[in-house]
Amino acid sequence: MSAGELVITTVDGPVAELRLNRPQALNALDLPLARALAAAVDEISGRADVRAVLITAEGRGFVAGGDVSAMAADPQRGHEVVDDLLAVLNPAILALRNGPPVIAAVRGVAAGAGLSLLAGADLVVLDEAAKLVFAYDQVAGVADCGGSWFLTHKIGRGRIMEMLLLGRPMTPQTALALGLVTELAPEAEVEARAREMAARVARGPTASFNHVRALVDAAAHATLVDQLAAERAAFVAAAQSDDFREGVAAFTARRKPEFKGY
Repeated sequence: MSAGELVITTVDGPVAELRLNRPQALNALDLPLARALAAAVDEISGRADVRAVLITAEGRGFVAGGDVSAMAADPQRGHEVVDDLLAVLNPAILALRNGPPVIAAVRGVAAGAGLSLLAGADLVVLDEAAKLVFAYDQVAGVADCGGSWFLTHKIGRGRIMEMLLLGRPMTPQTALALGLVTELAPEAEVEARAREMAARVARGPTASFNHVRALVDAAAHATLVDQLAAERAAFVAAAQSDDFREGVAAFTARRKPEFKGY
C-alpha cells in the first residue's frame, strides 16, 4: 500500500476493495479524497470480473464526514466547497448503487457523509464500539451523499429526524436492531469478517442480487400492483440468465451451484 494514495484499490478474485487512506483526518472527505474515491469507483465499474465491492478505511475511523476545515477556510465560499464535493461524490454513489453488491467494513467513527456511505452499502460489518452520528445540527448543514434517502428507507423517518434534529448518536447495538447494519464485530475482526462476507456474495448470483436491490429500493413508494408487476418483470429477466439455469440444475441434482454472476 502506498502512503500517498488516497484510495487504495485492490482486486482479489471477484472482490474489489476500496480503502480510503486519509487516516490523519479520520478520512474526512475533502476534494482530493472525493476525486480519488470517484476515480476508484469508475475504475472498478468498468470491470466485468468484479462481482462485489468492499469499502473500508485506514486508521482509527471510517469517515468523519466532510472536511469542515476546508469549508471554514473561507466562510463566504463554504457553499462552493460543498457543491464541488457533492458534484464529485454523487455520481460515484449512484455508480456504486447501480453496480455489484457493496459491503462496508466500518471501524471507529462514521459521521455525516461517512454514515451515509455506511447506509448506502447493502451489507455492513460494524465495529461493536463504533460511533454513528450525523452532527449536521452542529454546523447548520443537511444530510448529503444519499443519507436522507438511505436511512429513511432502512430505519424510517422518525429515527433519522431524531438524529438530524437532535444530533443524537446511534449505538452499534441500536443500528443492528434497526437493520441498519448486518452484524457487529470486535474492531480487530471487522475487516476479516467483511472480506468473508464479500467473498460469499461474490460467489452468488450477483446479477439477480441487483434485481433484488432494485425491487427493495422501489418497494417503499410503489403500490402493490406496481410492485407485483416489477417483481414479475425482474424474475422473468433473471430466469433467462445462465445463473438461473445453473441454479435450477444444481437444485434438482442436489449439488451446490456454480454461479458466474450473469
